[in-house]
Amino acid sequence: MMEWFVAYANWVGNAGVLCFLIAYFLLQKQRISFDSLTYLGLNLVGALLLMSSLLVNWNAPAFILEAFWAMISIYGICRTLRRAR
Repeated sequence: MMEWFVAYANWVGNAGVLCFLIAYFLLQKQRISFDSLTYLGLNLVGALLLMSSLLVNWNAPAFILEAFWAMISIYGICRTLRRAR
C-alpha cells in the first residue's frame, strides 16, 4: 500500500526537477530574466515540490539545499515585488 505513496512522491519530485529545468532553459533562451516572477516562481515551486518528495524519500543534504533554494527564491520574489511598487 505504501508503494504507491513512494511512487507518487517520486512523481512530485520529478515535477520539481522539471520546473527547475524549464526555468533554466527559458533563462538561457533569454525568454525570461533572472529577476522575473516567472523564473523565481518556477524555482520556488520546484524547490517546494522536491522538498515534498524528500519528506518521503529522506535525504538531509538535498532537503537543506532545497530549503535554502526556496528561501532565496522567496527573497527574490519579495525584492521584485517591492521594486514594482
